Amino acid sequence: MPPEERPREERRREERPRTRPREEQDRHEQGQERERPRPRRPALDARDAARSAARHVEGLTGRAAEGVTSLERGEDGWVIGIEVVETHRIPDSTDILAEYQVELDDHGELASYRRTERYYRGRGENT
Repeated sequence: MPPEERPREERRREERPRTRPREEQDRHEQGQERERPRPRRPALDARDAARSAARHVEGLTGRAAEGVTSLERGEDGWVIGIEVVETHRIPDSTDILAEYQVELDDHGELASYRRTERYYRGRGENT
């Protein structure tokens, strides 16, 4: 059938440029926004880095972590101080504690660890 003989509505549809339905177009545009490059974020935040460091120290020493004494974001990861009770005594104020310095990469993998000091729980901060 020649174009002139087709119903008017049918001819109008053919003349219109083909566009995506509005919903599909919105989804497409939103998808493009998601594809924009995002700034690189470290895989670990501070809390996760501290937890990972404590787990590594516990696994290597066999002793439970008492607490986190320091936390520093480095260029390639984290440096965390973990306190551990090395010897339980009575009274508790005479327990022997140790501080371990743990270095983690951005993914929480252990790069290094070492014991930096040992001390009695009851000692003063700078004595």
